[in-house]
Amino acid sequence: MRKLFLIVAVVFMSLSVACANSDRPVNVADMPQKAQQFIKKYFSQVGVTYATEDRDVISKDYEVMFADGSKVDFAANGEWTSVECKGKAVPAGIVPQQIEAYVKQNYPDAHIRKIDRDRTDYEVSLSNRLELTFNKNFKLIEIDD
Repeated sequence: MRKLFLIVAVVFMSLSVACANSDRPVNVADMPQKAQQFIKKYFSQVGVTYATEDRDVISKDYEVMFADGSKVDFAANGEWTSVECKGKAVPAGIVPQQIEAYVKQNYPDAHIRKIDRDRTDYEVSLSNRLELTFNKNFKLIEIDD
């Protein structure tokens, strides 16, 4: 019984490794509609350098790199999960208004260069190198420098 369990575990791990990190190029037109609309709305003036689809055992996501160095990650449903802009602010309208207002009030000389979101929080990186974490109710829960 122990050998059988070990064999099944090894086979499963081998399949997981084989399927993991299977990035493949994808056309923006083949991505979910929400992702396409997001790109058109916020990055229409910037050329797409490349787009990839990353499939693993249980999910897939997308990464789009732009000619100006900006990068956006999307979940399988086309919702953005991360937006990073090199040397400039994340486009207006992406950052929730409450977070934008907090940053303007408390760090008026800084701008948001990166924002990540997941089911529990938002993480924001500022041009002054501070990292702020907000919960889903937009309450600041952590500052990291």
